[in-house]
Amino acid sequence: MAEEQEAQQPAQAAGPQMRVLGQFVRDMSFENIIAQKGGSPDMQPDVQVQVNLDAKKRGQDNQFESSIKLNITSKDKDSDSVLFVLEIDYVGLFFIDNVPEAQMHPFLLIECPRMIFPFLRRVVSDITRDGGFPPLNLENIDFVSLYRNEIAKRQAAEAPQDAAIN
Repeated sequence: MAEEQEAQQPAQAAGPQMRVLGQFVRDMSFENIIAQKGGSPDMQPDVQVQVNLDAKKRGQDNQFESSIKLNITSKDKDSDSVLFVLEIDYVGLFFIDNVPEAQMHPFLLIECPRMIFPFLRRVVSDITRDGGFPPLNLENIDFVSLYRNEIAKRQAAEAPQDAAIN
């Protein structure tokens, strides 16, 4: 009898599915400023990291790309002179299925970057080490907070325009 009840229940809808199809560096620039000036990298670095996220649908069904763009500037704490600048655009290609349309935007800008970040962290570490500096080991990024802050900024920017129209 239990088997009859199970057979009568509709099949459970499949949950969200995601597969990483590939990942790559779209664009990268590393400038070793201190070496260009003939200085020594034996200084106390102050590292600033700016993070930008982007995502878009690709031509194929259920395929998307999500990118993490980092702008990293390292300055000497004492003299405020720039030691190096690293700009990198790291992209992940994803197959995503069974994600409701209303949840796709946060999924692309939170979950997808979360999946590729460890690989980007390794690339940044290797680039800075190969550039003659100690390897830069990036802290974890809270993609949920980053997403919420960006949404709040957009809403704040739209609010004055809405008030001006009324």
